Amino acid sequence: MSAEVSFQNLFGHPSIKSFNPYSKAVFADLAACHTAAKGYHLSRCDRQECGNLSHSYHCCGNRHCPNCGSMKRDAWIADRMDELLPTAYYHMVFTLPHELNPVIMGNRSRLFDLLFQTASRTLLNHARMPEYLGAEPGITMVLHTWGQDLSFHPHVHCIVSAGGYDGQQWVEAKRKNNRFLFPQKSLANMFKAMFMEGLEIDSTITWFGDKKAVIKAIRFKKWNVYAKAPFGSPDRVVEYLGRYTHKIAITRHRILEVNESHIRFSYKDYADGSKTKQMLLPHQEFLRRFEQHVLPKRFVKIRHFGYLRLQGKTERLDRIRSALNLKPQKEKVLVPFQIRMLEKYGRDVFKCPCCKTGRMSVVFDTRDRANRKPKPLQMKPAPS
Repeated sequence: MSAEVSFQNLFGHPSIKSFNPYSKAVFADLAACHTAAKGYHLSRCDRQECGNLSHSYHCCGNRHCPNCGSMKRDAWIADRMDELLPTAYYHMVFTLPHELNPVIMGNRSRLFDLLFQTASRTLLNHARMPEYLGAEPGITMVLHTWGQDLSFHPHVHCIVSAGGYDGQQWVEAKRKNNRFLFPQKSLANMFKAMFMEGLEIDSTITWFGDKKAVIKAIRFKKWNVYAKAPFGSPDRVVEYLGRYTHKIAITRHRILEVNESHIRFSYKDYADGSKTKQMLLPHQEFLRRFEQHVLPKRFVKIRHFGYLRLQGKTERLDRIRSALNLKPQKEKVLVPFQIRMLEKYGRDVFKCPCCKTGRMSVVFDTRDRANRKPKPLQMKPAPS
Protein backbone atom coordinates (compact mmCIF):
# COMPACT_ATOMS: atom_id res chain seq x y z
CA MET A 1 0.00 0.00 0.00
CA SER A 2 1.42 3.44 -0.88
CA ALA A 3 2.27 5.97 1.84
CA GLU A 4 -0.31 8.41 0.46
CA VAL A 5 -3.22 5.95 0.66
CA SER A 6 -2.15 4.78 4.12
CA PHE A 7 -1.86 8.37 5.28
CA GLN A 8 -5.43 9.08 4.22
CA ASN A 9 -6.64 5.88 5.88
CA LEU A 10 -5.28 7.17 9.20
CA PHE A 11 -8.17 9.64 9.37
CA GLY A 12 -10.52 6.71 9.92
CA HIS A 13 -8.53 5.40 12.92
CA PRO A 14 -10.63 4.09 15.89
CA SER A 15 -9.08 6.66 18.28
CA ILE A 16 -11.03 9.41 16.49
CA LYS A 17 -14.19 8.27 18.29
CA SER A 18 -13.01 10.24 21.35
CA PHE A 19 -12.84 13.55 19.42
CA ASN A 20 -15.56 16.21 19.57
CA PRO A 21 -18.39 15.98 16.98
CA TYR A 22 -17.00 18.73 14.72
CA SER A 23 -13.49 17.23 14.63
CA LYS A 24 -14.99 13.82 13.86
CA ALA A 25 -16.88 15.36 10.93
CA VAL A 26 -13.65 16.95 9.64
CA PHE A 27 -11.78 13.64 9.87
CA ALA A 28 -14.64 11.86 8.10
CA ASP A 29 -14.22 14.32 5.21
CA LEU A 30 -10.48 13.76 5.10
CA ALA A 31 -10.88 9.98 5.09
CA ALA A 32 -13.48 10.14 2.29
CA CYS A 33 -11.63 12.61 0.03
CA HIS A 34 -11.36 11.34 -3.57
CA THR A 35 -13.29 8.18 -2.73
CA ALA A 36 -16.73 6.88 -3.72
CA ALA A 37 -18.09 8.26 -0.44
CA LYS A 38 -17.85 11.78 -1.89
CA GLY A 39 -19.46 10.80 -5.19
CA TYR A 40 -18.03 10.84 -8.70
CA HIS A 41 -18.58 12.09 -12.22
CA LEU A 42 -18.42 10.09 -15.44
CA SER A 43 -16.86 11.52 -18.60
CA ARG A 44 -16.93 10.23 -22.18
CA CYS A 45 -14.71 11.02 -25.19
CA ASP A 46 -16.62 12.78 -27.98
CA ARG A 47 -14.87 10.76 -30.73
CA GLN A 48 -17.07 7.86 -31.79
CA GLU A 49 -13.99 5.86 -32.77
CA CYS A 50 -12.74 6.14 -29.21
CA GLY A 51 -15.69 6.47 -26.81
CA ASN A 52 -13.39 6.26 -23.79
CA LEU A 53 -15.20 6.37 -20.43
CA SER A 54 -13.52 7.53 -17.22
CA HIS A 55 -14.80 8.30 -13.75
CA SER A 56 -13.30 10.67 -11.19
CA TYR A 57 -14.03 10.73 -7.48
CA HIS A 58 -14.81 14.10 -5.92
CA CYS A 59 -12.62 15.83 -3.37
CA CYS A 60 -13.88 16.76 0.10
CA GLY A 61 -12.99 20.48 -0.16
CA ASN A 62 -12.34 20.63 3.59
CA ARG A 63 -9.85 23.36 4.51
CA HIS A 64 -7.95 20.94 6.78
CA CYS A 65 -7.42 18.37 3.99
CA PRO A 66 -3.84 17.67 2.80
CA ASN A 67 -5.24 16.78 -0.66
CA CYS A 68 -7.35 19.89 -1.26
CA GLY A 69 -6.81 23.62 -1.37
CA SER A 70 -4.27 24.26 -4.13
CA MET A 71 -6.83 25.62 -6.60
CA LYS A 72 -8.47 27.75 -3.90
CA ARG A 73 -5.03 29.08 -2.98
CA ASP A 74 -4.27 30.03 -6.60
CA ALA A 75 -7.62 31.82 -6.93
CA TRP A 76 -7.04 33.67 -3.65
CA ILE A 77 -3.56 34.77 -4.79
CA ALA A 78 -4.94 36.02 -8.11
CA ASP A 79 -7.45 38.16 -6.22
CA ARG A 80 -4.66 39.65 -4.07
CA MET A 81 -2.34 40.47 -6.98
CA ASP A 82 -4.17 43.64 -7.96
CA GLU A 83 -4.12 44.88 -4.36
CA LEU A 84 -0.31 45.13 -4.27
CA LEU A 85 1.11 48.65 -4.43
CA PRO A 86 4.58 50.00 -5.31
CA THR A 87 5.99 49.92 -1.76
CA ALA A 88 8.03 47.56 0.40
CA TYR A 89 6.26 44.76 2.30
CA TYR A 90 7.39 43.31 5.62
CA HIS A 91 6.78 39.93 7.20
CA MET A 92 6.05 39.89 10.95
CA VAL A 93 5.02 37.09 13.30
CA PHE A 94 3.23 37.53 16.65
CA THR A 95 3.56 34.45 18.88
CA LEU A 96 1.84 33.62 22.16
CA PRO A 97 3.87 32.07 25.05
CA HIS A 98 3.43 28.30 25.44
CA GLU A 99 2.26 28.74 29.06
CA LEU A 100 -1.07 29.90 27.60
CA ASN A 101 -1.60 26.73 25.52
CA PRO A 102 -4.04 24.98 27.93
CA VAL A 103 -6.15 28.14 28.21
CA ILE A 104 -6.17 28.70 24.44
CA MET A 105 -7.13 25.08 23.74
CA GLY A 106 -10.21 25.51 25.93
CA ASN A 107 -11.13 28.94 24.52
CA ARG A 108 -9.99 28.77 20.91
CA SER A 109 -12.39 31.14 19.18
CA ARG A 110 -12.19 33.80 21.88
CA LEU A 111 -8.41 33.80 22.25
CA PHE A 112 -7.68 33.44 18.53
CA ASP A 113 -9.88 36.52 18.04
CA LEU A 114 -7.96 38.31 20.80
CA LEU A 115 -4.68 37.40 19.08
CA PHE A 116 -5.90 38.98 15.82
CA GLN A 117 -7.23 42.06 17.63
CA THR A 118 -4.12 42.78 19.68
CA ALA A 119 -1.61 42.06 16.90
CA SER A 120 -3.49 44.29 14.43
CA ARG A 121 -3.93 47.10 16.98
CA THR A 122 -0.23 46.93 17.80
CA LEU A 123 0.71 47.40 14.15
CA LEU A 124 -1.90 50.11 13.48
CA ASN A 125 -0.99 52.06 16.64
CA HIS A 126 2.67 52.14 15.62
CA ALA A 127 1.82 53.02 12.01
CA ARG A 128 -0.28 56.01 13.07
CA MET A 129 2.67 57.55 14.96
CA PRO A 130 4.13 60.34 12.76
CA GLU A 131 7.72 59.25 13.44
CA TYR A 132 7.02 55.79 11.97
CA LEU A 133 4.46 56.41 9.19
CA GLY A 134 1.54 58.65 10.17
CA ALA A 135 -0.98 56.59 8.18
CA GLU A 136 -2.69 53.20 7.97
CA PRO A 137 -0.70 50.44 6.25
CA GLY A 138 -2.25 47.47 4.48
CA ILE A 139 -2.16 44.37 6.68
CA THR A 140 -2.98 40.75 5.85
CA MET A 141 -2.90 38.27 8.76
CA VAL A 142 -2.98 34.49 8.69
CA LEU A 143 -3.47 32.32 11.78
CA HIS A 144 -1.23 29.29 12.25
CA THR A 145 -1.49 26.99 15.24
CA TRP A 146 1.30 24.49 14.61
CA GLY A 147 5.01 23.94 14.79
CA GLN A 148 6.82 21.70 12.30
CA ASP A 149 6.53 18.76 14.72
CA LEU A 150 2.73 19.34 14.95
CA SER A 151 3.02 20.82 18.45
CA PHE A 152 0.45 23.46 19.45
CA HIS A 153 2.09 26.81 18.66
CA PRO A 154 -0.49 29.59 18.01
CA HIS A 155 0.83 32.62 16.10
CA VAL A 156 -0.17 34.99 13.29
CA HIS A 157 1.86 35.73 10.17
CA CYS A 158 1.46 39.33 9.01
CA ILE A 159 2.28 40.98 5.70
CA VAL A 160 2.52 44.75 6.31
CA SER A 161 3.03 47.50 3.72
CA ALA A 162 5.76 50.06 4.40
CA GLY A 163 3.65 52.89 2.94
CA GLY A 164 0.12 53.76 4.00
CA TYR A 165 -3.03 55.84 3.47
CA ASP A 166 -4.08 58.67 5.80
CA GLY A 167 -7.63 58.95 4.45
CA GLN A 168 -6.75 61.60 1.88
CA GLN A 169 -3.39 60.76 0.34
CA TRP A 170 -0.78 58.03 0.06
CA VAL A 171 2.08 58.34 2.57
CA GLU A 172 5.45 57.01 1.47
CA ALA A 173 7.51 54.78 3.77
CA LYS A 174 9.62 56.72 6.28
CA ARG A 175 12.40 54.10 6.32
CA LYS A 176 13.94 54.60 2.89
CA ASN A 177 16.64 51.98 3.49
CA ASN A 178 13.95 49.44 4.46
CA ARG A 179 16.01 48.09 7.35
CA PHE A 180 13.02 47.93 9.67
CA LEU A 181 9.42 49.13 9.87
CA PHE A 182 8.76 49.53 13.61
CA PRO A 183 11.03 48.88 16.64
CA GLN A 184 10.74 45.23 17.58
CA LYS A 185 10.95 45.81 21.35
CA SER A 186 8.18 48.41 21.22
CA LEU A 187 5.96 46.04 19.18
CA ALA A 188 6.51 43.17 21.64
CA ASN A 189 5.80 45.30 24.73
CA MET A 190 2.59 46.78 23.32
CA PHE A 191 1.35 43.39 22.05
CA LYS A 192 2.05 41.78 25.43
CA ALA A 193 0.32 44.55 27.40
CA MET A 194 -2.84 44.55 25.26
CA PHE A 195 -3.17 40.75 25.15
CA MET A 196 -2.72 40.43 28.92
CA GLU A 197 -5.28 43.18 29.51
CA GLY A 198 -7.73 41.31 27.27
CA LEU A 199 -7.08 38.10 29.20
CA GLU A 200 -7.68 39.65 32.60
CA ILE A 201 -10.84 41.60 31.81
CA ASP A 202 -12.64 38.86 29.85
CA SER A 203 -14.85 37.03 32.35
CA THR A 204 -16.07 34.53 29.72
CA ILE A 205 -12.68 32.75 29.51
CA THR A 206 -12.59 29.32 31.12
CA TRP A 207 -9.28 28.83 32.92
CA PHE A 208 -7.58 25.46 33.21
CA GLY A 209 -5.26 25.40 36.19
CA ASP A 210 -4.21 28.31 38.40
CA LYS A 211 -5.03 31.60 36.64
CA LYS A 212 -2.77 33.66 38.91
CA ALA A 213 0.19 31.34 38.31
CA VAL A 214 -0.24 31.50 34.53
CA ILE A 215 -0.60 35.31 34.52
CA LYS A 216 2.52 35.62 36.69
CA ALA A 217 4.52 33.30 34.42
CA ILE A 218 3.71 35.21 31.24
CA ARG A 219 4.02 38.66 32.85
CA PHE A 220 7.72 38.17 33.56
CA LYS A 221 8.49 36.50 30.26
CA LYS A 222 9.76 38.12 27.06
CA TRP A 223 7.11 37.83 24.34
CA ASN A 224 8.20 37.10 20.81
CA VAL A 225 7.48 39.39 17.86
CA TYR A 226 9.53 38.38 14.85
CA ALA A 227 10.26 40.82 12.02
CA LYS A 228 12.00 39.86 8.78
CA ALA A 229 13.57 42.05 6.12
CA PRO A 230 11.14 43.29 3.45
CA PHE A 231 10.39 41.26 0.34
CA GLY A 232 12.35 41.99 -2.80
CA SER A 233 9.37 42.44 -5.12
CA PRO A 234 5.55 42.22 -5.19
CA ASP A 235 5.84 38.79 -6.83
CA ARG A 236 7.72 37.54 -3.79
CA VAL A 237 4.92 38.85 -1.56
CA VAL A 238 2.30 36.92 -3.52
CA GLU A 239 4.44 33.79 -3.51
CA TYR A 240 4.85 34.04 0.24
CA LEU A 241 1.17 34.69 0.84
CA GLY A 242 0.31 31.59 -1.16
CA ARG A 243 2.68 29.53 0.93
CA TYR A 244 1.02 30.50 4.20
CA THR A 245 -2.64 31.30 3.56
CA HIS A 246 -3.94 27.85 2.63
CA LYS A 247 -1.31 25.76 4.37
CA ILE A 248 -2.36 23.02 6.81
CA ALA A 249 -0.63 21.37 9.74
CA ILE A 250 1.28 18.91 7.54
CA THR A 251 1.51 18.40 3.79
CA ARG A 252 1.84 15.11 1.96
CA HIS A 253 5.40 15.69 0.76
CA ARG A 254 6.61 15.56 4.39
CA ILE A 255 5.18 12.06 4.95
CA LEU A 256 8.05 9.57 4.66
CA GLU A 257 6.50 6.30 5.83
CA VAL A 258 3.22 4.93 7.14
CA ASN A 259 3.09 1.39 8.52
CA GLU A 260 0.55 -0.52 10.55
CA SER A 261 1.37 1.22 13.83
CA HIS A 262 3.47 4.35 13.19
CA ILE A 263 3.93 7.31 10.86
CA ARG A 264 7.26 8.93 10.04
CA PHE A 265 7.54 12.50 8.74
CA SER A 266 10.20 15.16 8.24
CA TYR A 267 10.32 18.47 10.08
CA LYS A 268 12.64 21.42 10.58
CA ASP A 269 14.05 21.86 14.07
CA TYR A 270 14.32 25.65 14.36
CA ALA A 271 15.87 25.32 17.83
CA ASP A 272 18.77 23.42 16.22
CA GLY A 273 19.71 25.65 13.31
CA SER A 274 16.67 24.70 11.18
CA LYS A 275 18.11 21.23 10.60
CA THR A 276 15.78 18.79 8.82
CA LYS A 277 15.00 15.84 11.08
CA GLN A 278 12.58 12.93 11.19
CA MET A 279 9.89 12.12 13.73
CA LEU A 280 8.23 8.75 14.32
CA LEU A 281 4.85 8.79 16.06
CA PRO A 282 2.20 6.13 16.81
CA HIS A 283 -0.98 6.67 14.80
CA GLN A 284 -2.98 7.73 17.86
CA GLU A 285 -0.44 10.38 18.92
CA PHE A 286 -0.13 11.73 15.37
CA LEU A 287 -3.92 12.12 15.13
CA ARG A 288 -4.10 13.73 18.58
CA ARG A 289 -1.58 16.34 17.44
CA PHE A 290 -3.31 16.85 14.09
CA GLU A 291 -6.69 17.37 15.80
CA GLN A 292 -5.26 20.24 17.85
CA HIS A 293 -5.10 22.25 14.63
CA VAL A 294 -8.71 21.78 13.53
CA LEU A 295 -10.03 25.34 13.62
CA PRO A 296 -13.37 26.18 15.23
CA LYS A 297 -16.31 25.85 12.86
CA ARG A 298 -16.60 28.81 10.44
CA PHE A 299 -13.62 30.53 12.07
CA VAL A 300 -11.99 33.05 9.69
CA LYS A 301 -8.23 32.42 9.66
CA ILE A 302 -7.27 35.08 7.08
CA ARG A 303 -8.09 38.68 7.98
CA HIS A 304 -7.29 42.14 6.60
CA PHE A 305 -6.71 45.43 8.39
CA GLY A 306 -5.68 49.01 7.67
CA TYR A 307 -6.43 50.15 4.12
CA LEU A 308 -7.12 46.49 3.21
CA ARG A 309 -10.01 46.08 5.68
CA LEU A 310 -13.10 44.75 3.94
CA GLN A 311 -15.50 47.66 4.55
CA GLY A 312 -15.10 50.08 1.63
CA LYS A 313 -11.93 48.37 0.40
CA THR A 314 -12.63 48.62 -3.35
CA GLU A 315 -13.33 52.36 -3.28
CA ARG A 316 -10.38 52.99 -0.95
CA LEU A 317 -7.95 51.11 -3.20
CA ASP A 318 -9.27 53.00 -6.21
CA ARG A 319 -8.50 56.31 -4.47
CA ILE A 320 -5.01 55.13 -3.52
CA ARG A 321 -4.25 53.93 -7.04
CA SER A 322 -5.46 57.22 -8.45
CA ALA A 323 -3.20 59.14 -6.04
CA LEU A 324 -0.26 57.00 -7.19
CA ASN A 325 -1.15 57.44 -10.88
CA LEU A 326 -1.71 53.70 -11.26
CA LYS A 327 -4.23 52.01 -13.51
CA PRO A 328 -7.59 51.14 -11.90
CA GLN A 329 -7.98 47.69 -10.41
CA LYS A 330 -8.82 44.97 -12.87
CA GLU A 331 -12.33 43.61 -12.71
CA LYS A 332 -12.28 40.27 -10.90
CA VAL A 333 -12.99 37.31 -13.19
CA LEU A 334 -13.86 33.83 -11.99
CA VAL A 335 -11.36 31.50 -13.67
CA PRO A 336 -12.52 27.85 -13.94
CA PHE A 337 -10.23 25.31 -12.32
CA GLN A 338 -9.69 23.67 -15.73
CA ILE A 339 -8.01 26.85 -16.97
CA ARG A 340 -5.89 27.10 -13.82
CA MET A 341 -4.77 23.48 -14.29
CA LEU A 342 -3.73 24.25 -17.86
CA GLU A 343 -1.86 27.42 -16.85
CA LYS A 344 -0.08 25.93 -13.83
CA TYR A 345 0.60 22.34 -14.83
CA GLY A 346 0.12 22.40 -18.60
CA ARG A 347 -2.54 19.72 -18.21
CA ASP A 348 -5.67 19.87 -20.34
CA VAL A 349 -8.28 18.06 -18.25
CA PHE A 350 -10.64 17.94 -21.26
CA LYS A 351 -8.22 16.06 -23.53
CA CYS A 352 -9.00 12.35 -23.82
CA PRO A 353 -6.20 10.38 -22.11
CA CYS A 354 -6.85 7.45 -24.44
CA CYS A 355 -6.88 8.81 -28.02
CA LYS A 356 -5.18 12.17 -27.14
CA THR A 357 -7.35 14.04 -29.68
CA GLY A 358 -10.94 13.73 -28.47
CA ARG A 359 -12.55 15.92 -25.82
CA MET A 360 -13.98 14.53 -22.60
CA SER A 361 -17.39 15.74 -21.51
CA VAL A 362 -19.31 14.91 -18.33
CA VAL A 363 -22.27 12.62 -18.95
CA PHE A 364 -23.14 11.83 -15.33
CA ASP A 365 -22.41 13.57 -11.99
CA THR A 366 -23.68 12.42 -8.60
CA ARG A 367 -23.78 16.08 -7.50
CA ASP A 368 -26.55 16.85 -10.01
CA ARG A 369 -29.88 17.09 -8.25
CA ALA A 370 -31.51 14.92 -10.88
CA ASN A 371 -29.15 12.08 -9.95
CA ARG A 372 -29.53 12.28 -6.18
CA LYS A 373 -32.81 10.38 -6.03
CA PRO A 374 -34.01 7.67 -8.37
CA LYS A 375 -36.61 8.94 -10.78
CA PRO A 376 -40.09 7.45 -10.29
CA LEU A 377 -40.99 4.78 -12.79
CA GLN A 378 -43.23 6.19 -15.52
CA MET A 379 -45.98 3.67 -16.28
CA LYS A 380 -47.76 3.91 -19.60
CA PRO A 381 -51.57 4.00 -19.17
CA ALA A 382 -53.30 0.79 -20.08
CA PRO A 383 -55.24 0.90 -23.36
CA SER A 384 -58.96 1.54 -22.84
